[in-house]
Amino acid sequence: MKEFIESFNVIGISVKTCNTDGSAAKDIPALWEKFAGERLDEKIPNRMDDAVYCIYTDYEGDFQHPYVTILGCKVSSIDEVPEGMISKIIPTSKYEKIKLEGNFSGDAIYDAWTKIWASDLNRSYLADFEVYSAEQCQSENPSVDIYVSVK
Repeated sequence: MKEFIESFNVIGISVKTCNTDGSAAKDIPALWEKFAGERLDEKIPNRMDDAVYCIYTDYEGDFQHPYVTILGCKVSSIDEVPEGMISKIIPTSKYEKIKLEGNFSGDAIYDAWTKIWASDLNRSYLADFEVYSAEQCQSENPSVDIYVSVK
């Protein structure tokens, strides 16, 4: 399902990584561990809601090249960025929305991205992201939304 999403601001922590050399398989879980372990969501000013965003951006080509992963929250302002964090404006774009339902622990997210990489989506590689809201994650039927920027 395609959706048009206006630009929005995020603040969080980041890592530059790559899928093809295996670094993403270590870097992204380590980023989640730091974010959750240090409860960094609580340290982000001007949060708009309780959702956590996992953003893939600043691609140096396609998904086989280095990119930046940001773990953070949507904010109303990027005027105050805590030390050790970054801010990013996610550009206005058309996105393909993919809803992942059920158990998304373990390799479920990676498996979803493997299918996206193999798909024929006309990707723009501006920014892709997953949205983890407490409401969706803790419901009787848990789900996560994945947004892939498309042309």
